[in-house]
Amino acid sequence: MSPVQKYLLGAGAVVFLSWLFLPGLLFTLVVLGVIAAPIVGYLMLDPSQRARLKRARKRGIGR
Repeated sequence: MSPVQKYLLGAGAVVFLSWLFLPGLLFTLVVLGVIAAPIVGYLMLDPSQRARLKRARKRGIGR
């Protein structure tokens, strides 16, 4: 299982459990947080760091 699949599975579990146990507004905030956290993290990178991340994605990390 790739790391991306592990992250997606974990995010899905968090969303499902919050759907079961939290009221509507808190559930919505959790879902928005799960979606927004990686986006905000990527946007906080410098342009050189973004380019480095794109190169690492193409080649694969550790190659």
